[in-house]
Amino acid sequence: MRSIPFVKMSGTGNDFIMVDNRSGLLKEGEAAELARAACPHRIAVGADGVILVEKASKPGHDLRMRIFNADGSEAEMCGNGSRCFAVFAKQLGAAGGEQTIDVIPGTLNAVVSTDNTSAKVQLSQPSRVERKDGVDVLGRNTQLYFLNTGVPHAIQFVDDVSKVDVKGAGACIRYHDVFKPKGTNANFVQLLGDNTIQIRTYERGVEDETLACGTGSTAAAIAASYAFGYTSPVKVSAGGGTLTIHFELTGDQAARPYLEGAVDTVYSGVYNWNN
Repeated sequence: MRSIPFVKMSGTGNDFIMVDNRSGLLKEGEAAELARAACPHRIAVGADGVILVEKASKPGHDLRMRIFNADGSEAEMCGNGSRCFAVFAKQLGAAGGEQTIDVIPGTLNAVVSTDNTSAKVQLSQPSRVERKDGVDVLGRNTQLYFLNTGVPHAIQFVDDVSKVDVKGAGACIRYHDVFKPKGTNANFVQLLGDNTIQIRTYERGVEDETLACGTGSTAAAIAASYAFGYTSPVKVSAGGGTLTIHFELTGDQAARPYLEGAVDTVYSGVYNWNN
């Protein structure tokens, strides 16, 4: 049995097991095993994923972030996870209030509040917004919007998010032939007016609905701007709270996206890992 110190954090409802791995506590390949063991709810710690703070592998960066989904797959990036990462790194004394973070898609710039209760992160450059018409979702021809905000996201605008079968429709979109081979996250978005939207997200890797998704909220805000004329900043209401998305949009191309919202440090502990 191994004892793995961790801190449980929540970024607007996305919860993570945070591990300081700067000393190489977890060897290559072990983080995926830890995520599969520790993330299940009720029988373990319970979380959407495991996030590692590591030494930067690129010049000019403070630290490296690695995130492993509950199924053990390594994600390219995570918006709410990166906000938790920034707060955790500051709490560790590994970085200051302004950080440059090394992630798979490139570089994230983060700013942590003085009281460590919120963070604002500049995400990587999004792809162009694509409209996909006539996608078969549970037997219905559906219009979707698609873009990559660090990870791929499909967006469906609906009249009432409370009536959506998020797990059924989300899985259908996530594994759809249109998005092969890697698949996509699926977001269901209701327009509320006054530059505000409500969202529910099915996350790839978690393979279920999550209370919030930072990159999904960013993708949805950009799509709402592209398709319906919403303007930055866009408020996004998710199951775990509210996120604010800042961006610039020219045609179908967004630039300088920022994700802002609360971060809660829930508790610290030691996971007794039978590996």
